[in-house]
Amino acid sequence: MKVKKIKDSLQVEVDTAYLYETIAGLEKDEEISSFYAEMSRIERTHAKKLIEKAHQMNLEIAFPQPSKRAKILGWIGKNFGYNLILGVLVDTEKSISASVVKKKAADGKRVDGNEDRHVNILKSIGKLSGDKIGKIEGRHRSVGGNALRAAVLGANDGLVSNMSLVMGVAGATSGGSEVLIAGVAGLLAGAISMSLGEWISVKSSQELYERQMKIEMDEIENSPDEEKQELILLYKAKGIPENDAVSMAENAFKNTGNAYEILIKEELGINPDEIKSSAWEAAIASFILFVIGAIIPVAPFFFISGVHAVIISLIASTIGLFIIGASITLITGKNFFKSGIRQVIFGLLAAAVTFGIGKLIGTSISG
Repeated sequence: MKVKKIKDSLQVEVDTAYLYETIAGLEKDEEISSFYAEMSRIERTHAKKLIEKAHQMNLEIAFPQPSKRAKILGWIGKNFGYNLILGVLVDTEKSISASVVKKKAADGKRVDGNEDRHVNILKSIGKLSGDKIGKIEGRHRSVGGNALRAAVLGANDGLVSNMSLVMGVAGATSGGSEVLIAGVAGLLAGAISMSLGEWISVKSSQELYERQMKIEMDEIENSPDEEKQELILLYKAKGIPENDAVSMAENAFKNTGNAYEILIKEELGINPDEIKSSAWEAAIASFILFVIGAIIPVAPFFFISGVHAVIISLIASTIGLFIIGASITLITGKNFFKSGIRQVIFGLLAAAVTFGIGKLIGTSISG
């Protein structure tokens, strides 16, 4: 058990170092790139210390290669942008921090506040200039609903909801054209509803942000000294020495536009990239992702009908559920097989319930 625990911890350190190194290679800003490279070096040092600790305990543990999960995340980062990797790293550092605190509490040791230093480092880079702090933190905030999670959940919503609908109608009928009609209707209704909801969500957020930003600009123009003091306090709250905080704030307010950009990031926590994002793009992406999932259970009914179509639909849906469950482990880091099976069980239970209800309704009507 002790060997497995050390191996698991070692793999986390190696994967984290690999992902930091990947980001460092992708980041165009040399100063920010060097920051991530240093974080990679620190994680590799942690890994080497774990190996030394294992050897001191007479445990033969070799230095592992990055896991398949880490390599897949690295590939996604290289091809689609590294925001996803940043989100995973923040979650990983938080998990490690929580684990350290829990162990200290169990051992009766004092929690000194340094346990979450890597999380704090990621969120507040005091050594970088104000605009670059905002750049990194803005990226972190944009990760919260990262693209992979949205894609997986969107496809999952389409698959589970339409599979339940298809099985319910199949239970009430002979599995003929009625199922196809209901499945296509469910696909379109669900996709339109999801995309409209996404459009409203993004548009509402943009309008709220725009209003907050306008208020902030008015405050900068009417009360620049007070706003400058607020920025100094924000920097000091991040652990930046007072002299440096004052100097950074003074530099920021040499240009109103620059001060405005920094304050909306630091004080309001708004990422300007979110304002620029298109509500229509979000709506279209949501529509497509829902359709991808929803088409799986209804597809067989385009070609065949009856019991055979129902069986093929269930098999295809089961495979889709497993892939979705396994895909989410890229974010969670959990066992892909367990996660896939769990998704299959929940999805099939939902289908079984609706099929049973459909069967009862169909029997009642025919009786």
